[in-house]
Amino acid sequence: MAWKNTRGMAAIKRETVTIDATGKVVGRLATEIAHKLIGKDQPGYTPHIDTGAIVKVVNVDKIVLTGKKEEQKVHFRSSNRPSGIKRIPVSKLMRENPARVLEHAVKYMLPKNRTQKERMKRLIIA
Repeated sequence: MAWKNTRGMAAIKRETVTIDATGKVVGRLATEIAHKLIGKDQPGYTPHIDTGAIVKVVNVDKIVLTGKKEEQKVHFRSSNRPSGIKRIPVSKLMRENPARVLEHAVKYMLPKNRTQKERMKRLIIA
């Protein structure tokens, strides 16, 4: 990690981590990605400094859901209007865009604060 003073803020040199998602379970993969985005895997982890890595995930179409989650699980989206809830079965989502399933899992494993959006920008799903 290289620290450089520019206008009182430290510049952080981020590493790029590539993860192969072939045959990995969605939840376990999402926790691994979230830890790397937060920076908890680094020895100099400080909660108020965002030192997380850039995470690139490849072969996301080969992720696995365990049990009956593929048939039973449903993702919700809301427009915040009356009757504006959209329900999308995970089975349909896995066929059309498996990257959204992983993005959803990672997003809800990150802290719900102002750093969440910045950390999600560093997640690259190829």
